[in-house]
Amino acid sequence: MGIDPGTNNMGYGIICVKEKKISLVKMGVLKIDAKQEQLHKLNDIFETTTQLIETYSPNVLSIEAPFYGKNIQSMLKLGRAQGVAIAAAVHRDIPVFEYSPRKVKLSITGKGSASKEQVAAMLHYLIDFEYDSTIFDATDALAIAICHHIQNKSIIGNKQYSGWEAFLSKNQERVIK
Repeated sequence: MGIDPGTNNMGYGIICVKEKKISLVKMGVLKIDAKQEQLHKLNDIFETTTQLIETYSPNVLSIEAPFYGKNIQSMLKLGRAQGVAIAAAVHRDIPVFEYSPRKVKLSITGKGSASKEQVAAMLHYLIDFEYDSTIFDATDALAIAICHHIQNKSIIGNKQYSGWEAFLSKNQERVIK
């Protein structure tokens, strides 16, 4: 399960992997009233994350690591949102893994500076789902879940590759033409 934390929108994406094939189980966005008190927002995040865990029983929670921004208050709020999502997973004995936005983009598109649109387009190419440009929080969360899967080498086995070109040259059967 992947989570893109936020205090106004929290994206989530749940995948299933069988025989190295990734399929989408569920993805969506928890939209939180911007006028709501901060503590109530955090409670909504905790309850939603707990409900997703109880419903889908994920093996791991992968979450976007906070990044340094110019607005320290925004960064604190984001850290709190991330913290309560992590607490929900830890409370259910689910391992948690953090990935930087750059690492997620690099894993999905091969480019660490990819746009949200590029990430969503690549995900749509990898996993068939109804693409909608208004669900970037959900596609970001889906990307985080797939990034964890890729980082744990469950897709590419135990082999190391020097880059996308090396991977593609050794995995021609996986290339869609």
